[in-house]
Amino acid sequence: MGMNLGGQGGGSGGGRRRRGSRHGGAISEINVTPLVDVMLVLLIIFMVAAPMMTVGVPIDLPETQAKPMNSDTQPITVSVNPAGEIYLQESKIAIEEVVPKLEAIATTGYNERIYVRGDTNAGYGTVMQVMARISAAGFKNIGLVTLQEQSK
Repeated sequence: MGMNLGGQGGGSGGGRRRRGSRHGGAISEINVTPLVDVMLVLLIIFMVAAPMMTVGVPIDLPETQAKPMNSDTQPITVSVNPAGEIYLQESKIAIEEVVPKLEAIATTGYNERIYVRGDTNAGYGTVMQVMARISAAGFKNIGLVTLQEQSK
């Protein structure tokens, strides 16, 4: 049980161990920590920015005193702009195509939530025609989208 104090015969090689070549060569290891940091920052940026990117069709919504609805899933949106053009999500469609396209994309059948967004300057008749067609097709959860009224 003796101790070796000299540089001979130990297992340490007389000093520090190096990876790579013996005389100051490149270390061939990748440091993953900065990569993970950058990826987490990008994830947070996209999580914050994603809800702001749902612009859709530019509509000037009327203001009401109704309370906001709680929702777990994304509803189907039908929009009517001031020119009377109808959009399903962001795709322009004719009024005759509203019901067949809704039936095609509704995942929960006739219980799918459908929000109708009518511009303040859109014709009342056009908005009501869209709602009447959706209702007559058998969809049960139809709602009008408005903005929260601002106190003056």
